[in-house]
Amino acid sequence: MHRGQLLSCKTTTIRLFLDLIRPTRGRAEIFGLETQKNSLKIKSRIGYIPGDLSLYDAMSGKRFLQFVSSLRTKEPVMADALCERFQVTVDRKIKEYSKGMKQKIGIVQAFMHDPELVIMDEPTLGLDPLMQREFYTFLKEEQEKGRTFFISSHILSEVEKVCDRVGIIREGNIVAIEDVETLKKKSGRLMEVTFSNDVTEEDFNIPQISVVSIENRTVQFRVTGNMDDVIKHLSHFEIKDLVSKGVSVEDIFMHYYGD
Repeated sequence: MHRGQLLSCKTTTIRLFLDLIRPTRGRAEIFGLETQKNSLKIKSRIGYIPGDLSLYDAMSGKRFLQFVSSLRTKEPVMADALCERFQVTVDRKIKEYSKGMKQKIGIVQAFMHDPELVIMDEPTLGLDPLMQREFYTFLKEEQEKGRTFFISSHILSEVEKVCDRVGIIREGNIVAIEDVETLKKKSGRLMEVTFSNDVTEEDFNIPQISVVSIENRTVQFRVTGNMDDVIKHLSHFEIKDLVSKGVSVEDIFMHYYGD
């Protein structure tokens, strides 16, 4: 696995990796170890933020972290620093916590024992925008130290911020797995052009252009290959406006999930 890797496959695959459920066929490996045969050994080296985070409401935040720590063989060497950084109030009962505070406790318990790998399912769920930004900054710092993350998130802007490598699954099959920047370069650019006169899809029948939509006289299309050829082709039309932008992870995702 790679730093900041994402597989857009939701909770089931993560639970398979963690040996919380078992596959009807196939196998998975983490650290080169088969997940069913080496479940406890693998879990001792990882942290986990579940998407359906459930805590013990009767415990205080401090007691909960102590309880989680007692189940592990490694000391919670990062607990105090993480609580301070994410402004976690540990002396209150968990039942009094807001959703965002519970999520922050989930982050602390996942990282506090300094794991080699952290598996995260919707890790910023419930966090306010400022705390999300702080969390992204924290992840970047940890990436630079060599820590690996495996993230499932429906917030694709989040994926683009923190992931180096992305995988997309559709109907149970991997349809793309690539470094983020490489995938974006392969996917080209998006252009939106408004013309003075009516145009049809046939007007853009060149290899470099893939039409996304035509509405009135505005055409959205994806450009791959030689941009000079595209500009020369567009010069045959009278243009009122033109916007060009790089492809985002969300654009790529929608491309694979489009009809």
